[in-house]
Amino acid sequence: MTTNAVALTRLLLAERASLVRLVQRIVGSVPAAEDVTQSLWFRVQQVEDDPPISNKRAYLFRLATNLAVDRAKAERRHDALFEDGPLSEDVADESPLAERMLLDREALGLVQSAVRELSPRCRTILHMRRVEGLTASEIASRLGISRQMVTRYIAQAMAHCLDRLDTDE
Repeated sequence: MTTNAVALTRLLLAERASLVRLVQRIVGSVPAAEDVTQSLWFRVQQVEDDPPISNKRAYLFRLATNLAVDRAKAERRHDALFEDGPLSEDVADESPLAERMLLDREALGLVQSAVRELSPRCRTILHMRRVEGLTASEIASRLGISRQMVTRYIAQAMAHCLDRLDTDE
């Protein structure tokens, strides 16, 4: 991991609450803000050392703002495209093609396999977050661990699953 990435990761962990509040004001909900903050963690891991970042806090908050704005725009586009309205008889068949279904099943199998490879604690936390929809704070209080540890477990699980998907391609 680069020096910038390490410093930004530490800063993200220290400023996480402030970042979630900032992002929440932009995207409008705590769950969406938590998701954007997780995406921010992945983005920070990719930051290179060249050029060096002189004001890491400003960089981190700008990156969070940009991700939040992108998320809000995507949600508005989605809402505009899929708002309820009269359906036309001319609409093409929306059922997925056989090839798409096969690829999706294969990807699902890879993700399921990757999840089975996780430690029981990591798997439990991922399930609570992604399936049950609990916040990091709720998970932390249920399991008696810190919210920061929950975030680390989720990041570890997501990185592992993404790694398994990437190695298959």
